[in-house]
Amino acid sequence: MPASSSNWSLHPQLAKDTIDIGDLPLSRVLVIKDANYPWLLLVPRRPDIVDLIDLDEVEQAQLMTETTRVARALKDITKPDKLNIAALGNVVPQLHMHIIARRRTDAAWPRPVWGVVPALDHDPEEVKTFIAALRRKIWLGA
Repeated sequence: MPASSSNWSLHPQLAKDTIDIGDLPLSRVLVIKDANYPWLLLVPRRPDIVDLIDLDEVEQAQLMTETTRVARALKDITKPDKLNIAALGNVVPQLHMHIIARRRTDAAWPRPVWGVVPALDHDPEEVKTFIAALRRKIWLGA
């Protein structure tokens, strides 16, 4: 039986670094506050989960379903050269899936995005438009 999400909370570092755009059945969907890359996170709303194998098999499948749904939406909106999807957690232990739309012209290509350039603040109107498009694709399929 899945653990309750009632005593779950988002890790403080993730809360500081992201914009909350909504919840799927298992995961919270977040936008990373870095306009250098279209970059989303999915965080399963389960307490004390560090690794994918800490979820039961049903929740693992649900996370993969949600990751695919969000990745397809991001790909459709941003038309990247490549999607990077990973669960690393070396800095923040709470399980979270990174979904990053990469372009050959981005600051880090072809290297990983971490630490290559300082985070760039989002333009408020651009991120608002981006989030609205994500919500339409992820939750409405439009």
